[in-house]
Amino acid sequence: MHKTAPRTGACAPVGADTTWPSNSRVYDYSLGGKDNYAVDRAAFDRVLEVAPTQREVSLANRRWLHRVARYLAGPAGVDQFLDIGAGLPTVSNIHEILQLENPAATVVYVDNDPLCVAHGHGLLERNDRTHYVQADFLEAGTLLKHHRVRQYFDLDRPIGVLAGAVLHHLGDDLVPVKSMRELIDRLPTGSYVAVTHFYDPGPEHPEAHQLARQLEQVFVESVGSGWYRSREEILEFFDGLEVLPPGLVELDEWWPDGPGPGPGPGPGQEGRSLAERTMRGAVGYKRPPLLWLSRG
Repeated sequence: MHKTAPRTGACAPVGADTTWPSNSRVYDYSLGGKDNYAVDRAAFDRVLEVAPTQREVSLANRRWLHRVARYLAGPAGVDQFLDIGAGLPTVSNIHEILQLENPAATVVYVDNDPLCVAHGHGLLERNDRTHYVQADFLEAGTLLKHHRVRQYFDLDRPIGVLAGAVLHHLGDDLVPVKSMRELIDRLPTGSYVAVTHFYDPGPEHPEAHQLARQLEQVFVESVGSGWYRSREEILEFFDGLEVLPPGLVELDEWWPDGPGPGPGPGPGQEGRSLAERTMRGAVGYKRPPLLWLSRG
């Protein structure tokens, strides 16, 4: 019988240590990047043994983030952004997408890994509206109280928060839902929160459920973290927000203006592999409170 990985803990940032895999470096390798070591490649190769198309999940995650960024900086009119767990610089970084839509957009990248921060300072901070800060999402008081983060924001105007492929690396004992709740409470009304997360569909899709359990085991054993949560568990991260249509869906199904072009021919339902069915994304909106008018 397949064992279930423990639902606790998280990988501590390992920086430039070449003896332990790093979440950010493993993700970089999954995207075809070069900022990784043999230990990172070996860890992800173990994942590929279970799900040979897992690299496409990472690529779908980047496509999703780019669509969300264009929507938030464009039609949604947001001009200040917080990217949590930003990781290593890659091709078409988020600030490039956002500032293409709105050249005046401010982007603050945050990560707790000093290696990511060092690379971010050198490669991303190319203008006075792009910043990379070392900070921890789990720190008491939330990132919006961190002096090096909040200095770049006007907390009276909406903020777009991006949390792509980061929350599933935080175990249940760290109570990431609580940290997200505190962050959402501090966000100005009119703000948006975008999240992607490893997904376990449970009995409604037995084959994908079995793969999710296998992937969780190999991620925890080889990378150090990576938990697959249910729909209900993922939606807890949006408590206090209105989840925008089309809701919590497979990444290539999220299009703000209605269904987009399909991903093309390939294995799995609607051209997607089984591994791609074990990842979900959604965007939440912090609606202004209702104003009740009294008569009399």
